Amino acid sequence: MWLDKRYHSLDYELKKIFGTKVIKLSVDGGFTCPTRDGSKGYGGCIFCSSRGSGEFSGDRALPIKSQLKNQISLLKEKWSEAKYIVYFQNFSNTYADIKTLKEKYDEALEFDNVVGLAIATRGDCLDKDVIKLLKTYNEKTFLWVEIGLQSIHKHSEEFIRRGYGLEAFDGAISALNQNNIRTVAHLILNLPNETKKHYIETLNYLVEKQIWGIKLHMLHILKNTDLESYYKIHPFDIMDADAYISLICDLISIIPEEIVIHRLTGDGSKEDLIAPLWSANKRYILNGINKELAKRNLTQGCNL
Repeated sequence: MWLDKRYHSLDYELKKIFGTKVIKLSVDGGFTCPTRDGSKGYGGCIFCSSRGSGEFSGDRALPIKSQLKNQISLLKEKWSEAKYIVYFQNFSNTYADIKTLKEKYDEALEFDNVVGLAIATRGDCLDKDVIKLLKTYNEKTFLWVEIGLQSIHKHSEEFIRRGYGLEAFDGAISALNQNNIRTVAHLILNLPNETKKHYIETLNYLVEKQIWGIKLHMLHILKNTDLESYYKIHPFDIMDADAYISLICDLISIIPEEIVIHRLTGDGSKEDLIAPLWSANKRYILNGINKELAKRNLTQGCNL
């Protein structure tokens, strides 16, 4: 149904739309977060690294064009005909004045063969003026907006120190949908005190919100994060690779087939990863998911 996959991957979707390989280039736009600058707190989300969960993005000391040039030079030999989507990944990439946002986004779109923007942000960083700006980009390029909800459950919201409630996410998703802007939501697995029941509840909620895409990934415990400090004092069970693969297959089977799956596993920096160490082997996990789906004869949405 989706070429060689049993699920609706982002790679498949972009090839279908653009007719060629499309590569996502992660850049650091130099932004911060309201839970870091004192507006709503300091330190950010409990799991977030000092780079704002963008370990593989460009160097924030460099202009966006330089970050893109450096990445493309490494990819050009293998993907000479590729198109690019610029992914503003680190921190909250709508958390600035409109003039600054426009300058950053425009700089990315000026680069050759860039066909779209992916903008990661928070549910409380999408006010009316930002939505109005995003609408203009949605009308001239391929755009999606990612929101790191992670969980709908109050105890998890407080544990991860997200800094905003479900109503802010609801409002943001509603405004984006009303303006036909594609939305992608993040769902973290293995948060303390969450079970498969909690994951399914969050997933079903996101489906009801008519998201365009979803990212599923493990909770990573990274060095020099507040989560590392918490884990040393309050250790909690970490899923093993087989359990994670099985869970992901269960979730894929209840995701409607029109939703684009952007990620099935994360890949934190190996140098900084404390747990789960198996998540550093992304290829092994993805191959394991493909094999398990085939073994159980599962495809995306088959159990709806």
